Amino acid sequence: MSAAGASGRGRFTVVGVGPGDPELLTLKAARVIGSAGVVAYHAGVRKQSHARRIAAAAIADGVLEEELRYPVTTGATDHPGGYVGAMADFYESCAVRLAAHLDAGRDVVLLAEGDPLFYGSSMYLHDRFKETYETTVVPGIPAFAAATAAIAGSSGPLVRQADVLTVLPGTLPEPELARRLADTDGAVVMKLGRTFPAVRSALAQAGRLEGAWYVERASQAEERWLPVADVDPESVPYFSLIVVPGDSTGTPSADRLRSGAAEQATMPPSAGPAAELVVVGLGPGPEAWLTPEASAVLAEVDHVVGYAPYVARVPQRAGLTRHPSGNTVEIDRARDALALARAGERVAVVSGGDAGVFGMAAAVFEAAEDPSYAGIGIRVVPGVSAVQAVAARAGAPIGADFAVVSLSDRLKPWQVVERRLRAIAEADLVLAIYNPASRSRTEQIRVARDVLLEHRKPDTVVVVGRDVGRAGESLTVTTLAELDPATIDMRCLLIVGASSTRVSAAGVWTPRHVEEHLR
Repeated sequence: MSAAGASGRGRFTVVGVGPGDPELLTLKAARVIGSAGVVAYHAGVRKQSHARRIAAAAIADGVLEEELRYPVTTGATDHPGGYVGAMADFYESCAVRLAAHLDAGRDVVLLAEGDPLFYGSSMYLHDRFKETYETTVVPGIPAFAAATAAIAGSSGPLVRQADVLTVLPGTLPEPELARRLADTDGAVVMKLGRTFPAVRSALAQAGRLEGAWYVERASQAEERWLPVADVDPESVPYFSLIVVPGDSTGTPSADRLRSGAAEQATMPPSAGPAAELVVVGLGPGPEAWLTPEASAVLAEVDHVVGYAPYVARVPQRAGLTRHPSGNTVEIDRARDALALARAGERVAVVSGGDAGVFGMAAAVFEAAEDPSYAGIGIRVVPGVSAVQAVAARAGAPIGADFAVVSLSDRLKPWQVVERRLRAIAEADLVLAIYNPASRSRTEQIRVARDVLLEHRKPDTVVVVGRDVGRAGESLTVTTLAELDPATIDMRCLLIVGASSTRVSAAGVWTPRHVEEHLR
């Protein structure tokens, strides 16, 4: 039996017992279990505890045991709070039972299958106890490690070198699961059972079904594995997962993308229709703001190239290869897209808002000046621009002449920005401001406000739209004098009104006519 700590209370330890084979129980886990005053473990509805079975040889004779039997799995329950309420009450009752032992000075070990903090139920009790009792966690071998070992002879390593590994719950929405599977090298999909058909479909949409392995009861006597494509969906138990090995060539993912583009660049154009590259504006965010023409293009192309957050907005489907990249590499990705198009591939470059407004369209035309891309047609599909979205939310502030300026000085000197701001202010135009601030550019919006105040009245109307069309959208109507630069960041778009812009009960709007004294 264990001794009480200095506080007189027992210690709470969560011990990972591994994926199923008792021989995979770590030496430390066996030692901690063997010295416990109380051993607790979860058990399924009408099932014996797997964790208890794995650790049986390490449990001392005569030790106190607490079986924590789930009241429900994911099925129907008559609990007034439904499944979530039933489970919350269950964990609370478990905490009460184990706390009684801890308060009596007994050390409690809670067994957890696999690793305790990897999709484990034990974390809910750990969360409840960590602020009150001394708590520790003993890691265990996770199931996916055993599964990877099981298929090693057929598939090779899970990931190597610079490959990216993504672990996904099969409960994710199918489109999201497909997107994430397409955007990673190696992957592990947990929590199968009834989710298997949707996971299999997502693998097919991501082009990852071939080479994906299904592993059932990894490391246990009943262990089996086979290609996901050959699995009977009706036979999939909860204790199963899918392993998608990364690239077997050992080439890092970033290098594969670059070398793939280089290979395409040296290939002659394929026979058939003239090569074409389509540049698509995705709009500011909501799917409803994506135009039918843009949707049609994205449904037909084989490659989508763009800044990673924009590529992520394109639904994954079978046959689609995605080429996400970072910010500030517009010319590089334009060249990659042009090389693919020249090789006869159907390619779309995607951009947020309208691709022709501070978007990828100009970068594609700039890259296409290279004679090696001669003969490639470029088609630009318009999208709803951010300034249109913010203006619509506010009312009609750009109902008269207006100008659009980006405060970013990455591609132009700040002196040019200031000169343009003064010219717009002097001309009394409504002004839309893109890229007003970033983590490295915090002063420019303040300078811009001060420049505008040299020519505009302090009560000039200003609309600040943040994340318009997306979660967390906000719209603020203020004045030039009261505009607080500290509240502005890259997610904002500003519309500074003209002298005639006004605020009414209906919204912000700018008259179409010009008053006589302003002519």
